[in-house]
Amino acid sequence: MAKYLLLKHYRGAPAPVNDVPMDQWTPEEISDHMRYMNDFAARLEGTGEFVDGQALAPEGTFVRYDGEGRPPVTDGPFAETKDLIAGWMIIDVDSYERAVELAGELSAAPGAGGKPIHEWLELRPFLVCPPTITE
Repeated sequence: MAKYLLLKHYRGAPAPVNDVPMDQWTPEEISDHMRYMNDFAARLEGTGEFVDGQALAPEGTFVRYDGEGRPPVTDGPFAETKDLIAGWMIIDVDSYERAVELAGELSAAPGAGGKPIHEWLELRPFLVCPPTITE
């Protein structure tokens, strides 16, 4: 089994086919989208392929260490994940091909007008470290 991260983007990927921002959807369209996401996760729980997933709020702060005894620096000049990442899901699947298949299904979540978003998802494998050899 291999773990993959599926990242849902606000921006930072090519525009989806159904490119109406969620804040312009009706309450019913949002409910339908969330139901699709929850049903997808429940199905993967049943197959043992779901690890975890969360939607992220648009608020956030970029933080970095600024030296001993100094307060952390916040809201740097760079693009922040709050501007890019809407949420994520971790899956644990048998192959890369299965991960791509599931990402394609997740991309079909409904959006405005109940039509699939055709959203671009970023598929990233977890870094696997070789086992540590001890003597």
